[in-house]
Amino acid sequence: MTELFVSAFLTLAVIIDPPGCAPIFAGLTKGTDAAHRRRMAIRSALVAWCILVFFALLGEPLLRTLGISLSAFRLAGGIMLFMIALDMVFEKRTERREERAREIEGTPEAEDISVFPMAIPMIAGPGSIASIMLLSARAQGTIEQVLVLSAMTAVIALTLIALLLAGPLMRLIGAKLEAMITRILGVILAALAVQFVLDGLERSLPGLAG
Repeated sequence: MTELFVSAFLTLAVIIDPPGCAPIFAGLTKGTDAAHRRRMAIRSALVAWCILVFFALLGEPLLRTLGISLSAFRLAGGIMLFMIALDMVFEKRTERREERAREIEGTPEAEDISVFPMAIPMIAGPGSIASIMLLSARAQGTIEQVLVLSAMTAVIALTLIALLLAGPLMRLIGAKLEAMITRILGVILAALAVQFVLDGLERSLPGLAG
C-alpha cells in the first residue's frame, strides 16, 4: 500500500509540478493585492481537486460507457505521459505554459485566473487527469482508492502552498535550479510512463508476463 501511495504521489507531483506552477501564477497575478492572490490560489487548488476527484471516481465507468478498455487506456495514457516527460527534459512544457500565460495577460479573463488557466489546464490538465484515472484503475478496493486520493490531495496541497508562496519561492529557487529540477522530474516521469505502458501490454497480451 505504501508503494501505491508513493507511486501516486510521485506521478502526480511530477505531472502537476507545484514549483513550476508558481512562476506562472506569480506572472498572472502581478500587480494585484495579497487578498486577491490568496483567493485565486485557494480557488485554483479547490477547482483542480474537484476535477481530479471526479475523474478518479467516475473515470473507469466513463471509459466503459465509451467502450474503451482499461488496458487500452493504460497504453494511451502511458504514451501521453512519456511525451510529456520528453517535453520536460527538453524544457518544451515550461515554454508552452509560459506562452499560455502570456496569451491571457491583459484580457478580461486575467482578473480571475483561478479556473482558467490555473485550475484547467495548469493543474488539472490532460496529464494529471490521465494519471489519476490510471492510478485509480490500479487501486484494488476502497483502501487503495483512498490512498490514491490522499496522494492527490497531498500534491494539490503542495501546489496551493507553492501558489501562496509564489514570490518568495521564485526568489529562492531561481530559473536555473527550476530548469534542472524539471529535467530530473522528467526522467522520473518517463520511467513511470513506461511502467504504465508495460502494465497495459501485460493485461492486453498475458503471454508477455511470462
